[in-house]
Amino acid sequence: HTQGARITKASHFNFQYVLGHKIVFLCVARGNPLPQITWFKDGVELYAHKYMQLHEWTRGHKLKSKMEIDPASQADAGIYECHANNKYAIDSRAFRTTYL
Repeated sequence: HTQGARITKASHFNFQYVLGHKIVFLCVARGNPLPQITWFKDGVELYAHKYMQLHEWTRGHKLKSKMEIDPASQADAGIYECHANNKYAIDSRAFRTTYL
């Protein structure tokens, strides 16, 4: 479906971070109706907490979502995914993080 949710831009698949520094992932999705973006780590849905923030911006039929972890710890290594979905389609991207 042409109006289905589609991720049009995403961060690089492989990300190495320095302990105590920041991890940032970005996903941009488009669709009509506007997709919702959900973040997962190792298959579990993520919610904002003290060290993790989710930011979203909307422009027309485009939604930009940024996930930020600061400071990053050893426990933050793993596979992250962003899922964009509306009533027509679901699209996803995965990112792998390891620390130096």
